[in-house]
Amino acid sequence: MPLFFDPESYATVETACERLIPAAAGHPGATALGVVDYIDGLLGAFAVDPPRIWAGGPFSGRYGGEASFGEFLRPSALEELAWRTRIEGSQGNAERELNGPVTGWQQEYRDGIAALGADFRTLPTAAQDARLDAVPEFKQLLYEHACEGAYSAPEYGGNRDLGGWQAIGFPGDVQPRGYTDEEVRGRD
Repeated sequence: MPLFFDPESYATVETACERLIPAAAGHPGATALGVVDYIDGLLGAFAVDPPRIWAGGPFSGRYGGEASFGEFLRPSALEELAWRTRIEGSQGNAERELNGPVTGWQQEYRDGIAALGADFRTLPTAAQDARLDAVPEFKQLLYEHACEGAYSAPEYGGNRDLGGWQAIGFPGDVQPRGYTDEEVRGRD
């Protein structure tokens, strides 16, 4: 269930991300990698407690050790202020406007999705590309977030089944390398 997007916005962003990171030989596309789930989790980070900002650790459990990446850490008050400002914008809040008003990513996505149009998903790919090119700032933001979703730790919602890492030959988070779960538990 999406944290930020409504079903139509989710589908529009998913289509746009697939145009930016299409499936190719040996590389899954944005849809298969769950990129829009990453973006939705980022934009809706403060809809859950603790916010989905800092994954825990020290280990994911993929190569031994106790799986703790999925246990998100609570940000400090200053970190929360900075991330809320980045994601939600300043919204006229004096504490968030120390350096002036800030348009947050949530609003940038609302505006970008609106600019793509309600019919974006039904357009031929060339027309979709033209619409994306007509909003270069949004296209750049979307591409940055799509890349993050394709290649980040899967605990953040993207990189489904480690497909992004496998496609580029990245071994991922491999700590503790070379030890079995039993060996890790037995160390003092």
